[in-house]
Amino acid sequence: MAIPQWFWDAVEAPRQDDAVEVDEADVTYTRWEGPAGAPGLLLVHGMNAHRRWWDFIAPQLTDQYQVAALDLAGMGDADDRYDYSAELWAESLVAVADAAGLPNNTLIVGHSFGGRIGLEAAARHSDRFAGLVLVDAGVRDPAEAVDHSGPRVGGRPVLYPDAQTAQQRFRLQPPQSCEHEFLLTYIAKHSVMAIDGGYAFKFDTDMPEVMTGVDRDRAEANLRALTLPLGLIYGEDSELFSKNTLGYMESVRPFTAPPVGLAKAQHHLFLDQPLAFIEALRGLAPTLLGA
Repeated sequence: MAIPQWFWDAVEAPRQDDAVEVDEADVTYTRWEGPAGAPGLLLVHGMNAHRRWWDFIAPQLTDQYQVAALDLAGMGDADDRYDYSAELWAESLVAVADAAGLPNNTLIVGHSFGGRIGLEAAARHSDRFAGLVLVDAGVRDPAEAVDHSGPRVGGRPVLYPDAQTAQQRFRLQPPQSCEHEFLLTYIAKHSVMAIDGGYAFKFDTDMPEVMTGVDRDRAEANLRALTLPLGLIYGEDSELFSKNTLGYMESVRPFTAPPVGLAKAQHHLFLDQPLAFIEALRGLAPTLLGA
């Protein structure tokens, strides 16, 4: 499959990489320049991911928005911590929005775990942000069974002898197919780091054992307390976001705009349907900003 020109245009677009200190640790972020006075978008990645997942999405939005993406602590190029909390991750969203010069009329756009952290930040800091877009993220219907069969992470990171070997071991979690191999190759390239004489993936393997405040009940409490406009984009074929969960969330806290389901998209929906995702976000954002 030929790599489309829009991808090259996006990843080669001008960008500014920087870091801001949050509680004595650096949080790394990227900023893409948009029109002066334009509203903002703050992009938040999922668990064990990083800000480079947005490299081919963010530049396609800068005609209308000022855009920034961050590495959550313990992931990407951000510093690791001895412990992690929803509160501290939420504070890093505020710190990055301030450091990147994003205006108060900024939408948080959070994928998966990033949506959970975005919900925490939006509930805590309604004076700093203008709204929240959950991306295949939310509050699970409590009647649904929880699948605990996924891989457990903990202990020392797996070391690979070279970067290429590590990149070849990159896998999406939860597992899913993706026809856009060039996107997976790009993400994998930016997902490994040199460490201890080898190469490992850019996330703290001890994080699941020491993080707090990211449970389902906490998320529901934040959803109930949320006063900002709320939107949702989800994959119609996602295994992590069901119709039951959609209905449950609407019963807890109605969405400001109709939720958008992307056809032929799974949990990692902006990898499955990148251009459709951009159009969905373009369609949703003005409604939330004008609410």
